Amino acid sequence: MRARLLLENGTLFTGLAFGADGESTGEVVFNTGITGYQEVLSDPSYCGQIVTMTQPLIGNYGITRDDFESVAPFIHGFVVRRHEPVPSNWRAEYSLDQLLKEHGIVGISEIDTRMLTRIIRHHGTMKGILTTSAASVEELQERLVGSEMMRDQVARTSTKYTYNSPGSKERIVLVDFGAKSGILRELSNRGCDVVVVPQDTTAEQIRHLRPDGILLSNGPGDPKDVPDAVTMVSELLGEYPMFGICLGHQLFALACGADSERLKFGHRGGNHPVKELATNRCYITSQNHGYTVNEDSILNTELEVTHINNNDKTIEGLKHKNYPAFSVQYHPEAAPGPQDSSYLFDQFLQMIADHKIKHPAKPRQAELAAAVKGALQNA
Repeated sequence: MRARLLLENGTLFTGLAFGADGESTGEVVFNTGITGYQEVLSDPSYCGQIVTMTQPLIGNYGITRDDFESVAPFIHGFVVRRHEPVPSNWRAEYSLDQLLKEHGIVGISEIDTRMLTRIIRHHGTMKGILTTSAASVEELQERLVGSEMMRDQVARTSTKYTYNSPGSKERIVLVDFGAKSGILRELSNRGCDVVVVPQDTTAEQIRHLRPDGILLSNGPGDPKDVPDAVTMVSELLGEYPMFGICLGHQLFALACGADSERLKFGHRGGNHPVKELATNRCYITSQNHGYTVNEDSILNTELEVTHINNNDKTIEGLKHKNYPAFSVQYHPEAAPGPQDSSYLFDQFLQMIADHKIKHPAKPRQAELAAAVKGALQNA
């Protein structure tokens, strides 16, 4: 079956369909990862996007339940040079084609993904329509022009309820803006008691959970589309140690008075070099974002830049000068990708420990005794 991808600049790609039959629109982006297509497919940060893989062979090692980063993929389309329908991997449980069919995702293969990537790099990300229908190009153009970019990706990908992944150590409230499972794994591997809450959880609701620290997760879209989250972060800043990842990094910056802006074609892949300014060390990182924190907007805030991207010098890390709070634009949980930066989770837990020494919490027994004493005095 034939499939077509039409870009908003009029470029048309015709190839072979795989996955589901149908039609979808979305922002066309590219990912430079050599492996990890399953993790890319299941990363909630790709919600609403048509993802192009620059690695030419996709599908060769199949799909396995253990490698998912979310329960279901949120992407709107998948573009590859060559699709391998028969996986060769002892871990494979089923094929890429089956996964896309199950979730209604259209795939296209046998197109020049190198040409497509160069177009995106030159012109920037743009809308596209991916279809297996027989509609004319003129009809597709009308549908594409009439479509609107999604603005509610965070609400679509966030958990809808609070749940607990119990541990014996620090209680971390993980605010889910479209979190990857890798974040939960990293915290659980360190024995943390992790409480995952929806993206619209208020500051007061988080206080009631009595956290030792707060982690702001990754997620899709423009950080300015979730203003309530910015308010929540600003209200809790300084009360609890805080760590932001990707979208969480951008929300942290906005809550501190900085600004964000759209990148021309974003950073997506597992090979992005980032320099840590304190040590002058370069880390190879996994990234997936289309927005960045504006450098000039940092000047009048209490934020300090800690990391920069070695390719385009954009901001990759921030910390607050007065409060126990920091963030990074990249993914230290790295799935897929290098694991150079997993130390940041240890740094977060050390920040929590230091905060407890400076601000020891009252024992709950003492709080109860004081409350009883006050009640007796008022009787």
